[in-house]
Amino acid sequence: MFNIPFIQTPFGYVLEFFYNFFSNYGIALILFSLAVKLILLPVSAKSKKSMMKTTRLQPKVKQIELACGDDKAKYQQEVQQLYKEEGASMTGGCLWAFIPLLILIPLYNVIREPLTYLMHLSAEQVSSIKDAFAALEGVAADKLDFYWQYRAASNPALLPEGVEALNFFFCGIDLGLKPSWKFWTMRSWAEIGGFIIPLVSGGLNYLAMFISQKMNATVVRNENGEKDEAAAKAASTGKVMNMLMPLMSVWFGFIMPLGISIYWIAQSLLGIVQDYFLTKHYRKVYDAEDAVKREKAAQRAAEEAEKERIRAAKRAANPDGITENTSKKKQQLRDKQSREAAAKDYEAKKRAAQGLPTEEAAKVLGGEEDRPFARGRAYRPDRYDNE
Repeated sequence: MFNIPFIQTPFGYVLEFFYNFFSNYGIALILFSLAVKLILLPVSAKSKKSMMKTTRLQPKVKQIELACGDDKAKYQQEVQQLYKEEGASMTGGCLWAFIPLLILIPLYNVIREPLTYLMHLSAEQVSSIKDAFAALEGVAADKLDFYWQYRAASNPALLPEGVEALNFFFCGIDLGLKPSWKFWTMRSWAEIGGFIIPLVSGGLNYLAMFISQKMNATVVRNENGEKDEAAAKAASTGKVMNMLMPLMSVWFGFIMPLGISIYWIAQSLLGIVQDYFLTKHYRKVYDAEDAVKREKAAQRAAEEAEKERIRAAKRAANPDGITENTSKKKQQLRDKQSREAAAKDYEAKKRAAQGLPTEEAAKVLGGEEDRPFARGRAYRPDRYDNE
């Protein structure tokens, strides 16, 4: 188990403060959990933002998957490019969630070792108490389980002089004991309550993950900024981890002291509240982005509607669909003919201004009308006759 004194020792004093103030170990654990949540809030916010960003991109990822088909290499490349363009990380949510885990594991030692962190006994004192407790249990000291300090801390006979035993009772349930799963043998509320606590821990663990997925799915939008129901449903679909983690929470709840389950219950409840407010905060940012997308989509729709109106007007004016040949070569030929006609018109006006005959009239000046290109007056049609 991780042992990080510079994390565990300060939190041990926090837990001690709550216990001394309320004289109730259960309330101390709940407030301790709240303190942990507040301290880790910046990291949790980063993790939440990254997960929401990743969930938000699921419709585009689905489109890439359909477009790439069985080409997994191309799919991975396209998805990486999408995340890069959107400023998201494929592992960002996991990495930010891993940081609190690194801190929570040492804090687990704070809860399971009350002699060390709640009562602040020295290592020599703890070792002496361990030997005495092992003798009382009739086992070797190295055969004691991880949670022996819970039972030892509540036994005043094992503690040094002047050190008060801890009271682990909360709502009539001893949080220092391991619960029994044999519910058919239970006769008292202490036993029944101990059986219920791990089940509540697992149920709240599942509920926290379920709500988190549902809230993440509320920001799923298509490229037009409108809600994508299919993608949102796919993003919030429960996976194996949704059942595995709660079941593990229940299982650990029956092999650990009940105080650990109370801590997990508080973590799940506070996690739901935290998730709600973080989702509400980041959804405002994404709602603003979606509003811009919807405005651009409406503008594109208006432009397309205007183009369609123009096309409809043209179809109404020409119901038979007969159109002029507008190929490039035809257009070039028409342009050439237009230029030639303009040049001839200009030349005709120029000759008229100079008092010269038109080009057509000039062609017949040197000969007969049926031979307009003949020149000179010495023309003899029989010049080359052989007589």
